[in-house]
Amino acid sequence: MVLGYLKNKFNMKIAVDARILSESVTGIGRYTYEVLERLVCSEHEWYLYSHRPIQVGQWDRSNITLRTFNFKGRLTRMIWAQTVLPYLAANDSVDLFWSPAHRIPFFLPSKIKTVVTIHDLVWRHAGKSMRKSSRLLDSFMMPYAIKRSDRVISVSSATTLDLIHEYPELANKISTIALGSNYNKISYDAEINHVKINKKKYILFVGTLEPRKNLENLIKAFSKVINRLSIDISLVVVGGKGWGGVDPSELARKYCIEEKVIILGYVSDEHLCYLYKYAIFLAMPSFYEGFGLPIIEAMSLGTPVLTSNCSSMPQIAGNAAVLVNPHDVASIGDGIIKMLTNSSLLENLSKNAIENSKKYSWDTAFTNTLNIFENIKNK
Repeated sequence: MVLGYLKNKFNMKIAVDARILSESVTGIGRYTYEVLERLVCSEHEWYLYSHRPIQVGQWDRSNITLRTFNFKGRLTRMIWAQTVLPYLAANDSVDLFWSPAHRIPFFLPSKIKTVVTIHDLVWRHAGKSMRKSSRLLDSFMMPYAIKRSDRVISVSSATTLDLIHEYPELANKISTIALGSNYNKISYDAEINHVKINKKKYILFVGTLEPRKNLENLIKAFSKVINRLSIDISLVVVGGKGWGGVDPSELARKYCIEEKVIILGYVSDEHLCYLYKYAIFLAMPSFYEGFGLPIIEAMSLGTPVLTSNCSSMPQIAGNAAVLVNPHDVASIGDGIIKMLTNSSLLENLSKNAIENSKKYSWDTAFTNTLNIFENIKNK
């Protein structure tokens, strides 16, 4: 964590839509926490707004004001964001409002400067993998957020190009700020592996259980590989329940490999660090990703990656991955076989992984984000 930031002359009042920190940490939550934890060390006043109590992080600094409630349900959450949140921002007389996830309230006072972070365009490029309600809301609210915001942050060059293609007027106000990883700095107990998974005897999948993550094609390809090679390895599945009825237990039964698929659900950072470190490789053949945070997390521990040849994934994985066609089970299977049968390839990918991961830093993300906030105020 950044322990401090050089004192500056700006001293703004900055509000943050912190709803994502009221639930278990996933990709966008991780981004919000890591950047915000550093931002609040700057010489500004911070107002964190959430419809529910914030569960992630410690926010007991003198320059932080928490405004949290206890509203439950998706519909209530959305109504709160369009009514209570803009009221709070107006009442607190904030100078700037930051949304770390795609949307800006419609009734936010026009005098408040705004920054929005766009992580992906799933609704445009992989809409069938979303809830219909979420797709509709994103298709309606993201264009408004982009138009309303003084600056837009994109998390990858691929997402930036997608956004400018979709909204050419964005070219003059968009900045690409990549995500980071600190998994190579996490300490864990050697006994944390309570399910007795053998080191270097498993492939790791990490992601929320939803259609976009392409778990069925991965499990199908894995079943074909282990039958073909007669190899004693497992597929470890990590991730909380999403939507769309993706059930890894049912998929394992469907392809007759129940004993080869280990389902862990949501795990702690310490446990996930262990799993990343001792996996043969991370398998992430998603249909679409705006960034693909598990790729960097795995690579920071020297773990190679199998991932898709589309959207942001080739850029993020660099020369530390084997790329496959996520729509083609045979392509995924061939990639798995290549990584399981070529030890020199794995060794080279592991070396490349560590070097590639050094390009991605939460400290850099923090610095660049704060610069954007302060430049807006200084104009």
